[in-house]
Amino acid sequence: MKIFKIIVSIAALFAFTMSYAQQAQDSVKTYKKRVLETTEVDFLTSYYSQDGDNAAVSGGLGTEELTDFTGTFVVAIPLTDDDVLTIDAGVSAYTSASSSNVDPFDGGQPADPFVASSGASSSDTWANISGSYSNSSDDRNTIVSGKVSVSSEYDYFSLGFGGGLTKLFNEKNTEVSINANVYLDKWNALYPSELRPFASGANGLNNGFFSNKTITGNTNYSPSFDKFSDETRNSYSLGFGFSQILSKNLQGSLALDLVQQQGLLSTPFQRVYFSDIADSFIENFQLADAIEQLPNSRFKVAAGGRLNWYINETFVVRSFYRYYYDDWGINSHTASVEVPIKLTDKFTVYPSYRYYQQTAADYFFGYEEALSTETFYTSDYDLSKYSANQFGMGVSYTDIFTKMHVWKLGLKSIDLKFYKYDRDTTFSSSIITAGVKFVMD
Repeated sequence: MKIFKIIVSIAALFAFTMSYAQQAQDSVKTYKKRVLETTEVDFLTSYYSQDGDNAAVSGGLGTEELTDFTGTFVVAIPLTDDDVLTIDAGVSAYTSASSSNVDPFDGGQPADPFVASSGASSSDTWANISGSYSNSSDDRNTIVSGKVSVSSEYDYFSLGFGGGLTKLFNEKNTEVSINANVYLDKWNALYPSELRPFASGANGLNNGFFSNKTITGNTNYSPSFDKFSDETRNSYSLGFGFSQILSKNLQGSLALDLVQQQGLLSTPFQRVYFSDIADSFIENFQLADAIEQLPNSRFKVAAGGRLNWYINETFVVRSFYRYYYDDWGINSHTASVEVPIKLTDKFTVYPSYRYYQQTAADYFFGYEEALSTETFYTSDYDLSKYSANQFGMGVSYTDIFTKMHVWKLGLKSIDLKFYKYDRDTTFSSSIITAGVKFVMD
């Protein structure tokens, strides 16, 4: 009987202990820190402008003038303590003197590679929406994420999806990650207007397009032109990351990215002029000898690292280096440094500098440098040999207490940045970006 009472007492104690432990565990689950405390809303916008004299649309010779305005909303929503859903939606509207010359003859003035045409191809709108989902483990040492995106413009449509896994170790001082993405793209190919009458089955110079136009120079204009039979492009990427806190003032990271592309990698409306074919003109515009032809596969490798040094409460140094290689013959080096300077508890300025250098692709030829006997050729100066410098300055305002409100949204931060970019060719650009972050009350 005494033994029975002891057994009952032990069982009761065990049951009480298990019940208390379960309650404690439930309490931890109930009150554990959320990955994202409340809904965050970001509004991002930018204004971009560029100019130069090497437009790929007109075979490496012509205006590269372009302006672009972009607006984007990003909403991050905590679904549970562990799960976050992020919706990113944006629209970009541009006006391009360069792309307007896909059809340089549809404007109200003489066609010229250095003058924008006022036709339909002078502007376009790009729209994108993406959704991502992430789940963090209870100990916050494992993060699983997935993403789907859709983007579209007049001559292009893209569907993307991917996912990633992040693991933290060593009391969160070490982080490793892997991510993979797939993009399935579809062109609605646009070709230079003067080549369209020479597509398979067309009438060439007897087509109505030439009926009211006078060809000068080589009047026997007879280009070799075929439309692309496959207008799809698939891209597959795999990325690896490693980050380590080296000391209380120093953090470093390494990254490796692999990309494989298959399909239509040529831009259908980019002209090429051959040195062994006599030039033909309508007004001041040289008629295309061919369109850009590039291989239907490309493999890219990029490896780089970051080193962030916290000097004191005022200064931080953020440095970055990346080496890039692809099987088209391009090798490049990128190096940058940014020095955030904390002026007050709320204001920080961000001076920055970036240097870039690359070799030319095996298939790049400047204006009238390619021969008609070549298999692949392009006059896109993005694939040429060049070096570039970029200077930037930014300022940010942060209010961790979100004292300022707009409706039910508390203002958390404002960021404003300006970058000036110059190549050692004639190309230059500038961009102003602004971002405002709100948190939901």
